Amino acid sequence: MARRVLPYAAAALVLGLAGCSNYQSAQRPAWRGQAENACLSQNLVHVSAYLQPAREIDGPGICGLTHPFKVTALQNGEVTLNSTALLGCPMIAELDAWLADVVQPLAQARFGQRVVEINSMGAYSCRSMNNQYGAAISEHAFGNAIDIGGFRLADGREISIVRDWTRGDDQTQAFLRDVQAGACTHFTTVLAPGSNVFHYNHIHVDLAMHGNTSTGARRICKPAPQSTLPAPPSDGLPEAPAIDDETDIAQGRAPQPAMALHAGPGSPVASLPPAYTAPAYTSSTRPPQSSAYAPAPQPPARGSMREDGAFVPEGRPEEWDITSSIAPR
Repeated sequence: MARRVLPYAAAALVLGLAGCSNYQSAQRPAWRGQAENACLSQNLVHVSAYLQPAREIDGPGICGLTHPFKVTALQNGEVTLNSTALLGCPMIAELDAWLADVVQPLAQARFGQRVVEINSMGAYSCRSMNNQYGAAISEHAFGNAIDIGGFRLADGREISIVRDWTRGDDQTQAFLRDVQAGACTHFTTVLAPGSNVFHYNHIHVDLAMHGNTSTGARRICKPAPQSTLPAPPSDGLPEAPAIDDETDIAQGRAPQPAMALHAGPGSPVASLPPAYTAPAYTSSTRPPQSSAYAPAPQPPARGSMREDGAFVPEGRPEEWDITSSIAPR
């Protein structure tokens, strides 16, 4: 009986080793390395004091990336990160584009200033999705994702997603929702508060490959972007003054100029043109009036003055005195 069992045991051992060998030799999908190489060949990122190459990360398992970068700031140093992030070239390039196309214009429109810092809550990490046991491996494991917890504006104001997503003022809430909506056009995965219980305090963005559709790459954007209130005027002009209540000039004096300017020697108003004066029309230069609006000419009144100074028109009394035309009763 024992001899009959040995072949099965040997076969099981071989299969077990083979399985272990396959696990140890697991490779990252080819598209990931291709995306990194394409990004570098197109010079989409540039080494600087804020962007430094790091050593290749290979494992454990399929975690890692071929050309990682240590990132301390984006947009050539104009937008810092609160902590160093380890990211791949495609993710860095898309973050830069998102900041330039979406975040900065929105911050300028809503707050009149730029974003100067991103509060990063995590970039590269060899782990499963949402750190859940048995879940699929996360895009964080390939330096292809970043979690954003908020922003800092140029005046020092902190915008926190966990606080301001639902409890911020109207402009701040609108800014965060517009930022998320804009992210959905740049990244293939965007998960914000309301997408699930794991993203209540940050926005997760990544460049995972979800397949293609008839209109391009398939994107996951949760929750669905919402319409927001319009941004305030951005012309840079001060607010218009309050309008005073209308004044009934029949009940008051005509307005008087507050100050008379005298253009003395060296006065700044000396070079101003003289005040406009309406031309004096004569009978020969007066423009003709439209007959539609000209008053009907009235004949001159004729009569005589009584001794008491009253004017008595000519004619019979019933023609001009209404009381004389009333028959006596």
